[in-house]
Amino acid sequence: MIILSVDAGKARTGIALSDPGEQFAFPKTVITEYREERLAEKIAVIAKESAAELIVVGYPKNMDGSAGFRAEECAALAKKIESAANLPTVLWDERCTTVSAHTVLNMNDTRGKKRKAVIDAVAAVMILEDYLQYRRNHPLS
Repeated sequence: MIILSVDAGKARTGIALSDPGEQFAFPKTVITEYREERLAEKIAVIAKESAAELIVVGYPKNMDGSAGFRAEECAALAKKIESAANLPTVLWDERCTTVSAHTVLNMNDTRGKKRKAVIDAVAAVMILEDYLQYRRNHPLS
């Protein structure tokens, strides 16, 4: 099944997709949108065009595991995406994914405007890779 992942930000939202065999995650795009309703619709269009069957939304828990204000915003966005796309959504712990994405881009010497343009898509890939790994290790989930 093709799975779409979302790394939601205030201004930019990264999107990544899996292959049908759920082995790999690829960056798809970065959406610049401030209004949640429009963002949910844009994600729904990408999901439909990509034949996605499941959407994973990054859930930014605090380091102590609690859900703060940003996590609550992402949970609300996930509900809007689920409604707009008519697909199931899963909230997935995304702690440290943006930090890891910065590390990957540093290792590849990606700087400046190019870095800003791809960081959210790289974070979405990392969220999706983590979720795919979980699915491989928990096949009944």
